[in-house]
Amino acid sequence: MCGILGIALADESSPVAPELCDGSIFLQHRGQDAAGVATCGPRGRIYQCKGNGMARDVFTESRVSGLVGSMGIVHLRYPTAGSSANSEAQPFYVNSPYGIMMAHNGNLVNTVSLKRYLDEDVHRHINTDSDSELLLNIFAAELEKYNKYRVTSEDIFHALEGVYRFVRGGYACVGVLAGFGLFGFRDPNGIRPLLFGERQNENGTKDYMLASESVVLKAHNFTTYRDLLPGEAVIIPKNCGKEEPQFKQVVPINSHRPDLFEYVYFARPDSVLDGISVYHTRLRMGTKLAENILEQLGPDEIDVVVPVPDTARTCALQCSNALGKPYREGFVKNRYVGRTFIMPNQKERVSSVRRKLNPMASEFEGKKVLIVDDSIVRGTTSKEIVNMARESGATKVYFASAAPAIRYNHIYGIDLTDNKNLIAFNRDDDEVAKEIGCDKVIYQSLEDLIECCKTDEIDKFEVGVFTGNYVTGVEDGYLHELERVRELNKAKKIDLKSEVDIGIYNSADY
Repeated sequence: MCGILGIALADESSPVAPELCDGSIFLQHRGQDAAGVATCGPRGRIYQCKGNGMARDVFTESRVSGLVGSMGIVHLRYPTAGSSANSEAQPFYVNSPYGIMMAHNGNLVNTVSLKRYLDEDVHRHINTDSDSELLLNIFAAELEKYNKYRVTSEDIFHALEGVYRFVRGGYACVGVLAGFGLFGFRDPNGIRPLLFGERQNENGTKDYMLASESVVLKAHNFTTYRDLLPGEAVIIPKNCGKEEPQFKQVVPINSHRPDLFEYVYFARPDSVLDGISVYHTRLRMGTKLAENILEQLGPDEIDVVVPVPDTARTCALQCSNALGKPYREGFVKNRYVGRTFIMPNQKERVSSVRRKLNPMASEFEGKKVLIVDDSIVRGTTSKEIVNMARESGATKVYFASAAPAIRYNHIYGIDLTDNKNLIAFNRDDDEVAKEIGCDKVIYQSLEDLIECCKTDEIDKFEVGVFTGNYVTGVEDGYLHELERVRELNKAKKIDLKSEVDIGIYNSADY
């Protein structure tokens, strides 16, 4: 799971970099490992700035000031099974054909066969372990087949037909073709989100944006927007003040199954994805969860409902209302500590939980406490939270999850961990409760979660993380390859949270 963003301005003399960098802040929650921005100047030259760390640390004023051009893209990287080295910060670039930059959100599940094809058949060198580089080179190889001096929109759409034919997985991409325009496309199952928006200027021209979530579109006054359909692509010409964007359903919609985990955890509550309000789904999750809790616990078994900040707050508040129990902020969050399940080892994760959350003893002492979180992954955070509640004097600790038990790998861009490290893998609910030290663990049912998110248009979702049944299937050996790469990175002791490894290219010579 990453954040991607693309903007094309109608005024070709206006620099797009400041707006791209500002927009990246609204998507920072989607990727905190690395950030990158690339722009295309008036002569077709590509400028880029990228490196490990948060957007605010990478996109400094001195670095961004040299990024010229009226169109560009941004990528915010979330750590996956590949290396977290600076070389894998996106966007990626290939100079042939034509000069292409691409940023990718998602994961491909047939990487082994793609690597073999690129090496043996089209002889393109792959320099990193990132499947995003594979996807870019597949697109470049398809575009190169036309062997033209100048590319056309139809050539790009035809090249994307080849991309859809070769790659399998969940993906949303934005890219820049040097001197030509901005483009974006989405996988044929609609697993990863991508929205298109337009903004009316005073002179009647329009600016255009592609983004992972609606929140950045609204914040930048792109008031007219919609989701790209599964299998759909758009090309926005560089002179978009004079020419309209072109849309094409490149391949038929295979299905429309957004990743359910977007609504549980990753998307911002003020976003709307595929016409579904993230905030309202989380309210419904709270109501459904309360119904499930009442079936398993008597009404006198709970004195207070406490959320795990921040994502679970909406669900927990609605759950407390439905239960008729007081809602209390029992944990104070230190906002300067990153996500715990991407820490390099278990010991560091445990200590990080204590650094991130501090309990208020008055909200726990002598009380039967229901703690509500959005999900339980490894159980490391949950176990420490239960320990803190007991240390603060809670007489009973119940733990409720807005999501069902996570028992399988997430293979479409959210690198949770290997199956064997998931606390619910091969364990029932009572065994999970024993592992995290609570009196009872209560999960949302998958049927209820789907009911909370579905609409008249979308009633099916990607749920492989809960069931092990993935919409695209799994390539032979793919999960084994993921485990191998993770072990390799662990042996290298890669630092996932470096904020000083900055790479900047072609940004100060204009």
